[in-house]
Amino acid sequence: MNTSEIIFTEPLKSPASGDGGIIDAHQHFWKYDAQRHAWINEDMKNIRRDFMPEDLYPVLQQNGVDGCVLVQVDQTEEENEFQLNNAASFDFIKGVVGWVDLQAENVEERLAWYGDFKKMRGFRHILQGEADRALMLKPAFKRGISLLDKYGFTYDILIYPDQLKHALELVAEFPHQRFVIDHIAKPYIKDKKIEGWREDILAFKPYANVSVKVSGMVTEAHFKGWKPQDFTPYLDTVVEAFGTQRIMYGSDWPVCLAAASYGQMMAIVKDYFASFSKSEQAAVFGGNATQFYQLFL
Repeated sequence: MNTSEIIFTEPLKSPASGDGGIIDAHQHFWKYDAQRHAWINEDMKNIRRDFMPEDLYPVLQQNGVDGCVLVQVDQTEEENEFQLNNAASFDFIKGVVGWVDLQAENVEERLAWYGDFKKMRGFRHILQGEADRALMLKPAFKRGISLLDKYGFTYDILIYPDQLKHALELVAEFPHQRFVIDHIAKPYIKDKKIEGWREDILAFKPYANVSVKVSGMVTEAHFKGWKPQDFTPYLDTVVEAFGTQRIMYGSDWPVCLAAASYGQMMAIVKDYFASFSKSEQAAVFGGNATQFYQLFL
C-alpha cells in the first residue's frame, strides 16, 4: 500500500457523544470494474457504473441526512486507501469500515497502522461469500477479531441466514467487542420466509455488544414488486431482538438502487418507526451509529 497517496485531514473533533443528526450507517463507493464487481448481476445492471461521493452528497441533502458511514466493497488494502481518500475529501463521510486480513500473522501491525486514521472506525470481511460458512470460527480469524477492541475498532458481520448460528458463537466469545450485523442478515424476504431466521436473530437479544443495521432489505425482496408491508414482520423481529438502542438505519446505497430509490428505502424504515418516540427515532436514525462507531462529527 502506498501510504504517500493517503490524504490526511486536519485534526478532527472528539468522538461525538450526543445527537449528530441523521446518519446513514451503511453506504458504498466504487469505480465500476466488470471483473472486480462481478457480483452485480443482470438484475442489478442499472448499478454497473461508477458511484462516488459527488453522486451521493445531493441525495443525502434531498433526504435530510447529515452524514454517512462508508463501507468497503473490495477485500484489499488498496480499497482502504481509496475509501480513506474519499472520506478525507468529503466531510459528510463520518467514518469508514474497511478490510484487513484478520487471519494474517501481521494483523496487529496493520491494525496499529490504521489506528492513525481517525475516520477508520472498523473492519468487515465478506463472510457471506465464503465457501467455508464457519470461517469466522477459525482460530486465525478469531485471533484477528480478538485484537480489534485494543485499537478501538468495530466489526461488521456480513452474512446470510445460514451463518447466524456461527455468528452467535463468535459474538459470545468476545463480549467486549462491538459487532453489528449488516442488512439484518439478509433474510428470505422474497419468499416471505421468516422462521429459522427469526429464531436465530432472537438469540442475539442477550448480547449487548451486538447491534444490527436495518439496511439492504429491498434487494432481498422482489426487486420490482415489493411492498412496504413485506418488511414489517422482519422489522418487528429486529426490534424484539435488539430494541431501539441497538438498531441503525442504513441505505446500502447504491446497491439499493437496483430495487428502490434512496427515498423509498429510507421511507420503509421511517414509516415503520413513525409510531415510536422521538428519542427512539433519533437513536435509530443517527444516535446509535454515532455511539457505535464513535464518529467524529
